[in-house]
Amino acid sequence: MLIDFFFTLKQHQLPVSIKEFLTLLEALQRGVVFADLDEFYYLSRASLVKDETHFDKFDRAFAEYFRGVQSLPDALAFQLPEEWLRKLAERVLTDEEKAMIEALGGLDKLLETLKQRLEEQKGRHQGGSKWIGTAGTSPFGAYGFNPEGIRIGQEGSRNRRAVKVWDKREYRNLDDDVELGTRNIKIALRRLRKFAREGVPEELDLGGTIRATADNAGWLDIKLVPELRNTIKVLLFMDIGGSMDDHIKVCEEVFSAVRSEFKHLEYFYFHNFVYESVWKDNRRRFNERTKTYDLIHKYGPDYKLVFVGDAHMSPYEILEPGGSIEHMNEEPGALWLKRLTEHFKHSVWLNPIPESHWNYAVSIQTVHRLMEGRMFPLTLAGLEHAMKRLLTK
Repeated sequence: MLIDFFFTLKQHQLPVSIKEFLTLLEALQRGVVFADLDEFYYLSRASLVKDETHFDKFDRAFAEYFRGVQSLPDALAFQLPEEWLRKLAERVLTDEEKAMIEALGGLDKLLETLKQRLEEQKGRHQGGSKWIGTAGTSPFGAYGFNPEGIRIGQEGSRNRRAVKVWDKREYRNLDDDVELGTRNIKIALRRLRKFAREGVPEELDLGGTIRATADNAGWLDIKLVPELRNTIKVLLFMDIGGSMDDHIKVCEEVFSAVRSEFKHLEYFYFHNFVYESVWKDNRRRFNERTKTYDLIHKYGPDYKLVFVGDAHMSPYEILEPGGSIEHMNEEPGALWLKRLTEHFKHSVWLNPIPESHWNYAVSIQTVHRLMEGRMFPLTLAGLEHAMKRLLTK
């Protein structure tokens, strides 16, 4: 039962184990869900997927397996109850939605016809007005037109007339290789956590309350503890201007996510490379600057140092005195980077340029070497690896 579903997940490179698959089967046997494809989707995802980043792969595998036409015998191999298809569409419908499907004889008639076609159809069908297929006028299928029907096996909406959609992907923005967004940046940043109880006691300590009440001969003795907080401290340096203008959107998303995830955060800006001073307000960067030495003296080694920049510049800006394009730096940027990384024991460099392009820029290779390999691409997977590296001793 559902063996081919398990293999479909494997084909989509989901790390699914036999133990998790047996857990799903046991849940079905115990009637955790019944005759509802949506509920089965959530049950199987909860049973089989261990990490949010795999939700998109699971959605694609689920849609492929239950797409109906090309894998129809497999999809029905576990003999769904007759109520399954009915429950698929039994939701709270508006009067307009009910009137919309009357042309086929009502919702019951629509599902009854679909069930009959599933039993009769043996293969893929192109065009026409009856079978489940593509580019036709049948109410069941994809890439055709019908004023009311069930869309099966189509990437995205076209006419927006489907009564039900069997393969809608809900989490397409969570895969490792997709474009970053503030939400999934936060998910990756949450790898960098170390909790401790700080502040005023305001949470109920259930275990302490029970023990204290027992010691007090049954008289209630409520105990409170401080809230658990993430104690990780972050010092963020962000490159601004020049070639970084191409990456403004993703840098804004990173900045927004970092500010919301870490209570102990300090941030500063630099241009191309870090030298003897940095700044907090780009509008006043020539008038209000902070000496890099002051940061080393003010913030302890327990801060996690994070650079965000494309590292794309002339190598002279890194290696030579006077190499900066904006001022005459007395010492090379490489020396300042060394001072920072020696003081802050845990540091990484996040680069918005794709990793496959790094070998084509001498400056990127130079920074990668100076960071001793602790440069990571600004992707979801790269962020997760960087956060793990920051936690290593």
